[in-house]
Amino acid sequence: MNDNQLTALDAGFLQAEDSDSHANLAVAVLAIMEGPAPDFAELQAVLDERSATLPRCREVLHSFPLDLSAPEWVPAHNFDISHHVRRLTVTAPGDGTAVHRAVANLMERRLDRSRPLWEAWMLDGLADGRWAIVVKLHHCIADGVAATAMLAGICDTQWETRDEIPNLPSRSGRLPLRGFNPITLGTDAWRMMRSTARGGVRMAFGAAQLVAGVLTASTQPLNGQLSDMRRFSAVEVSLGDVQLVAKRFGVTVNDVALAAITDGFRSAMLQHDLQPEAGPIRTVVPVSVRPAELLHVPDNRVSVLLPDLPVDRPDPLEQLRLVHKRLTTAKGSGQRQAGSLVVAAANLIPFPIMASAVRLLGRLPQHGVVAVTTNVPGPTQRLRLMGRRIAELVPVPPIAMGMRTGIAIMSYADRLAFGVIGDYDAELAADDLASGIEHGIAHLVAVASAATHTRRLGPLMLLSG
Repeated sequence: MNDNQLTALDAGFLQAEDSDSHANLAVAVLAIMEGPAPDFAELQAVLDERSATLPRCREVLHSFPLDLSAPEWVPAHNFDISHHVRRLTVTAPGDGTAVHRAVANLMERRLDRSRPLWEAWMLDGLADGRWAIVVKLHHCIADGVAATAMLAGICDTQWETRDEIPNLPSRSGRLPLRGFNPITLGTDAWRMMRSTARGGVRMAFGAAQLVAGVLTASTQPLNGQLSDMRRFSAVEVSLGDVQLVAKRFGVTVNDVALAAITDGFRSAMLQHDLQPEAGPIRTVVPVSVRPAELLHVPDNRVSVLLPDLPVDRPDPLEQLRLVHKRLTTAKGSGQRQAGSLVVAAANLIPFPIMASAVRLLGRLPQHGVVAVTTNVPGPTQRLRLMGRRIAELVPVPPIAMGMRTGIAIMSYADRLAFGVIGDYDAELAADDLASGIEHGIAHLVAVASAATHTRRLGPLMLLSG
């Protein structure tokens, strides 16, 4: 396989999109900008210059007849920036609801495969003199981590203070080398054999869990055929507050975020007369397996976990305890390794067979997983574009394969944003989910703050229950 040919995972996003005429497997990020807005022609010129240096922004997909080989990237002829940087005025009064409606409309529209698979939309008409930009690219180009790196590539290179200059990973791809020691060679070989055997058993167990998770029907009726319309909503919370909860109860930031999402699902279900007590819901959680030195490479390097979200438990602390326990179990079960092995093995299957299989699977009803939940670490420093400060960064995930809800989590400086997209006809509205997530975070922060003040609760009390 040459460097310009899509991997099986990259091509799989194209095949999954082809299997459902209502699916749109583009990922996006919404950047709320501080004013004043630049001249649109000037913005086009700047993005034309900067995007030219980024991988895939001047390339199109070339597909082979009968899928005889995986598509490959070739130079785009007669590139026209006006096809990729466009303008949209949001409806009055230009508040968050109007902006979210505009984002939903943009995510309903597929990218044109005859052109480079990215767009940038300037949104004007926002309240308080602000404007926004939506950067959208196809998932076959990059996963969330690589897409975030691409976003940073179109931003200004000057940060607000010297302390905010990021430490970029090395692009040399060199790995540290350990000196050869013949005395330890036999011991190392034995340890490797034992580790490989244990890893094989764990991977087989993880693969069985993944298959069972997909095939086992959910107890909640939240899946269904997609329409061609979307709803989008978002909420921002303090990253410091989330870190406070994580530290107080001995869990991770991701645990806290998923617990808040659990509470959001539960409250939205109660609002729509669904019964969360019927049982947990299953979400697919993409896990990055990308080495730090390959952050700049435009492709997909992810595996998956399939944890159950305990929406049947009303107590937010119990939800957090169970989320932590189930994620820890999933991580240690071999699910991630099994997912990586499947992705690697797919590259060895003749492409016509792999493409047909993915399209067929995409058309089959899928009742095991009701949502996709992804967490992308964003820039730790404030970014600027054309001298304007990016006030907020909100991720926008795709939905497909019968999953009518997608939630993306992204950190940016001292904030944590949740972007929620849903099918227009989904049982749970994106606004209700976002509001429930915000309430879930607030509840956990209140409990953590009280526990810190009184020193009556500790990590062991929470996690041993």
